[in-house]
Amino acid sequence: MDKAIGYAESRSWLLGVILSILLIPVSAYAQNQRTVTGTVMDESGEPLIGASVKVVGEPIGAATDLDGRYTLKVPAAATQLTFSYVGYENLTVHITSNVIDVTLKPNNEVLDEVVVIGYGTQKKNDMTGSVSTISEKDFNKGVISSPEELINGKIAGVTITNSGGSPNGGSTIRVRGGASLNASNDPLIVLDGVPLEVGGGVEGAGNFLSLINPNDIESMSILKDASSTAIYGSRASNGVIIITTKKGSGDGIKVSFQTTNSISTKTKTAEHLEVDEFRDVISRFGTADQAALLGNSHTDWYDEIFRTAFGTDNSLSISGRAAKWLPFRVALGATYQDGILRTDNNNRYTANINLNPTFLDDHLRVNLSGKGTYAKSRTANSGAIWNAGSYDPTQPVYGILDADGNQVLTSGGEPLFGGFHEVVDNVYNPAQGAIANPVAMLEQYHNNSKVWRFVGNVDIDYRLHPLPELRFHVTGGLDLSHGKRTVWMPQNSFDNYTSGGYSYTQGPQKNTNRLLTAYANYNKTFDAIKSSVDVTAGYDYQYWRNDYPAYDTFNEAGDITNSSQPYDERHTLVSYYGRLNYGYDSRYLLTVTFRRDGSSRFSKENRWGTFPSVAIAWHTSGESFFKGISHIMNNLKLRASYGVTGQQDGIANYDYLPNYTTSYPGAYYWFGGTWIPVARPQAYNPDLKWETTKSWNFGIDFGFLSNRLSGSVDYFTRRTEDLLATVSIPAGINFNKTMLSNVGNVDSKGVEILLNANIIDTKDWSWTATFNATWQENKITNLSLVPGSDAADTNIGYMEATPVMVYKTGYTPNTFKVYKQVYDPETGLPVEGLYADLNGDGRITSDDQYYYHHASPDWIFGFSTSLRYKRWTLSTALRAQVGNYLYNGNAANMGAWECVSWNVGQVNNLSKSFLDTQFQRRQYGSDLYVENASFLKMDNLQLTYNFGRVGKVADINVSAMVQNVFTVTKYSGVDPESDWGIENTMYPRPRTYSLTIGLNF
Repeated sequence: MDKAIGYAESRSWLLGVILSILLIPVSAYAQNQRTVTGTVMDESGEPLIGASVKVVGEPIGAATDLDGRYTLKVPAAATQLTFSYVGYENLTVHITSNVIDVTLKPNNEVLDEVVVIGYGTQKKNDMTGSVSTISEKDFNKGVISSPEELINGKIAGVTITNSGGSPNGGSTIRVRGGASLNASNDPLIVLDGVPLEVGGGVEGAGNFLSLINPNDIESMSILKDASSTAIYGSRASNGVIIITTKKGSGDGIKVSFQTTNSISTKTKTAEHLEVDEFRDVISRFGTADQAALLGNSHTDWYDEIFRTAFGTDNSLSISGRAAKWLPFRVALGATYQDGILRTDNNNRYTANINLNPTFLDDHLRVNLSGKGTYAKSRTANSGAIWNAGSYDPTQPVYGILDADGNQVLTSGGEPLFGGFHEVVDNVYNPAQGAIANPVAMLEQYHNNSKVWRFVGNVDIDYRLHPLPELRFHVTGGLDLSHGKRTVWMPQNSFDNYTSGGYSYTQGPQKNTNRLLTAYANYNKTFDAIKSSVDVTAGYDYQYWRNDYPAYDTFNEAGDITNSSQPYDERHTLVSYYGRLNYGYDSRYLLTVTFRRDGSSRFSKENRWGTFPSVAIAWHTSGESFFKGISHIMNNLKLRASYGVTGQQDGIANYDYLPNYTTSYPGAYYWFGGTWIPVARPQAYNPDLKWETTKSWNFGIDFGFLSNRLSGSVDYFTRRTEDLLATVSIPAGINFNKTMLSNVGNVDSKGVEILLNANIIDTKDWSWTATFNATWQENKITNLSLVPGSDAADTNIGYMEATPVMVYKTGYTPNTFKVYKQVYDPETGLPVEGLYADLNGDGRITSDDQYYYHHASPDWIFGFSTSLRYKRWTLSTALRAQVGNYLYNGNAANMGAWECVSWNVGQVNNLSKSFLDTQFQRRQYGSDLYVENASFLKMDNLQLTYNFGRVGKVADINVSAMVQNVFTVTKYSGVDPESDWGIENTMYPRPRTYSLTIGLNF
């Protein structure tokens, strides 16, 4: 017993010794610590919840609780604490006691954020209109070929749809869905103060906007409601996008270089029968003669025409100050991008210079800006995509063999048709009606373009010495573009074998856009009466001229087979405008704008239009009754606006004048040994006038927890009157059966929601997220020349000669008009040619068609998020559309047995839909092909590592990205995202993998 007790005592003694040894450093550390407590408040005395408190030089920190309090164990050697909170200036204090209370000041850079608007800038806090601004740090990243791609999915109410995957393709931009039918729905784009031609283009440029290098852009402001856009008057009905390019700033010289290298692959293609399926269908449904036409190859024509495409985008910039008074930035860019379709490519070289000297103690500011672009491209024959879906997959890509198995040669000893396989008759001429080899269509079609563009402006801004609140501003702007296209096909190409080939050069087409802007601005704060006034009044003159020179078309022998006539087009816009911004006590805001435009596109009687707007805003959060909740909800602003904007783009320059055009060569007359063209009168309307849009907007801006959560909600209504539309007219009253007229109305309404969240913000971790949602509804309320009468449907979308999409009073634009398909109750499959008798008269006629869904989405969503851990950042962006429908033209056009035997000596492939329907004839008018095209897309996924400064040389960051990551949709076609409502032959949008390296010296 004693031994047991002794053993227990010795064991306890040993354990005590061990614990004492282990606790020595802990005790010593505890003796070298102290506890610091305190409260973090704002200037009004309200506690700041979640403020960060850190020990300078140590990985130790804490966050404040709901009462703004914190408790922090601080090493005895520590001397300073740093306090930070989103929207407030950081504060570093010395540790002088165990209780430290601090007050943080608002960050003026946040409160005074300046937004670029029409003819000036404005503090975001003072704005009354619906304006969204996005800067470089929030732009989309990766392979970006055109400026509009920078903001896709980022802005509520803005949709951007690429026409396809070609590097030479364009985009459709819509702000709040557009406001017109026949006239333009494109927004006005203003580049460094120079309004670009709406919907403008030049020969050889598939996307006019892509001639601006996205790497040179600093920010983009999107003006959406009438209060913000009416200052641009007749061009503002569809919104305004203001692009501001980068300028020099700071001290010293900064050199930046960035290179992005990419690989692009095809994603989804149209679904057609595979080789074995095709053989089986021909054997089951075809004749013996058709079966005999099958070859022995297994050719995937999509694999043959599509490829892995490579691209590189490089930019170099030098910026800073050449002298104290001379900020500058010079940038060069070089881009090369292959398309995933064989032979498709684009090269672009850009140069950008911004000089911003100041004189007379900064009273005189000058901005000299020049942006030059040279682009050359080869545009592939996209018709090869359709042929790839139709061409017999049992045939080879190359070679035509005779009965002995030898390659057929021309009389000159060259392989027939350049060595490509084609369908021929018994004397080796192209078989009647046969379609061409899709690979040959790409390789033998040469469409080469060269485009030059220069956009420059000189801004002079003088602030009077005796009256610094008054300044005068003058801008001279110039936008020059020059493009030409050369197209040729050799005689040995299939489609030109008997015609002798052809070649022609279009251009050089020359566009000139000249601008003179002059305005005065008075901006003063009257402290005695708590008021601020900002008044602007100005004048604009803008002139456009487009020159189209004549060109000849030659065959391979050098004979002229066709000629065009030269012509030019000109138009002018003269404007007077003014704006008043008034604020009382920084709480009550008023904006009034006025613009009067005169356009040469209308007669003298209708030339001038007036476009006013008014807006008010109330900073509710500035009221005394709000202070009780200001620590939770720090910002609340209510906005309302009404205004009138106009439309004069998207129509011809001389539709109000009687004019004549020369006939096409097919209508020439032989006279005196010469073909003489005929002058034909054109329809005209001397009563044409402005299309006008009247808009209301009601909005709320809010911020919680010092803008850790912020956002806005806008509700808008819009009515477009006197629509510029082409309507049918009785025969004999004009020179055509249709005429451009002012007719009808379109009503729109919608809701826009924007949420920004700064979820985590610590030294090692940060997490931000942005969400936007838009609901919109457009409806045609009148399309009749005679008010109150019912107008006939206007057919706007066709499959072959069958109309399937219309404008109809009472419905959304681009509504489908089709027959209701009847299905077999046992199999659930559609019955060919059987439609519902909707009017019950016992017959199926056009009266049984009905209006079935529309192409535009009801809801549009965008979401982006960025998560940072130390030097690593993971970010992604997603978009979704709900309620949009799309006509699957590929299935409708190639899903019937009759498509197999269009041509003599050739069998054609079918859409896979044939396996289900087994239609004998195409059913263009069936609602079977109108499919729900709602979708969710992940646009990009990016991982970035910031190395920081490596040695003393450069800051380095590296990013890896995937674009077009995935699409979730019920739509069975190639891509549910369409800028139209009918999908036929679509150039698929590629999936792109890229690596970006950025260096800053």
